Amino acid sequence: MSKPLRAGIEAIGLLGPGLDDWEQARPVLAGLAAWHAAATRVPLPASLPPAERRRCGLATKTALAVAQQALKSAPQPGDRLASVFTSSGGDAVNCHEICAALASADRGISPTRFHNSVLNAPSGYWSISTGATAASTVLCAHDGSFAAGLLEALAQVQEDARPVLLLAYDTRYPEPLFGLRPIPDAFGVALLLTPAPRAAGIPRITLDPVTGLTDGPADTCADPHMEQLRGAIPAARSLPLLCALARGESRDITLDYLDGLRLRIGVEAG
Repeated sequence: MSKPLRAGIEAIGLLGPGLDDWEQARPVLAGLAAWHAAATRVPLPASLPPAERRRCGLATKTALAVAQQALKSAPQPGDRLASVFTSSGGDAVNCHEICAALASADRGISPTRFHNSVLNAPSGYWSISTGATAASTVLCAHDGSFAAGLLEALAQVQEDARPVLLLAYDTRYPEPLFGLRPIPDAFGVALLLTPAPRAAGIPRITLDPVTGLTDGPADTCADPHMEQLRGAIPAARSLPLLCALARGESRDITLDYLDGLRLRIGVEAG
């Protein structure tokens, strides 16, 4: 990187345990309202045709739910948006079902299970639901997947000078996989990143080429419930950034990325 990567955040979608959408979650993340424990309520993707709606898995439903939230306040229609999809492991429930089928006497795997097993399934359903033909990038970086997706989206905004919709999501693992990968519930976040110059009232993030990668500790959440979510679900590593945005803060945020390496971004309030 030779120059800072900058983007405005024009729209946000959020879904997680006790967090139904960005508007409901915002006062909770700002410390102005109490968090109430509840399993993630993932809505059916109304934007999909009925046949595709029946076939899509939990990861796709989570990704499309936060995408649709962000699109409600986005100045651009979804069919024109480039996108970056990032997840630590894709559809965990579907993975469990495939493993269960392979361990059975039948060993037959349905075509629906198979096509939902690929990491780009949510991206494909996104294209079906919106008619999007812009570039869509799909990546995975284990527990650092949110930071990896944010870095990719910022680079695209800078290089292509166009908006990019970032979608990060994870889903729960059933037993026995839960014993090795204890992700307890679904969590998704969508950020619509737009190039500078910044319009009034829109927060902005900056990644400096010198200080953007650090071995310093990641930021944590002051609220113990949010910190528990941050540690338990890889996509929830986004919570320190979301809390800063909810509070309207201007400061540096350090996010978990790779082993021994974190991503430091500057946040400017709108």
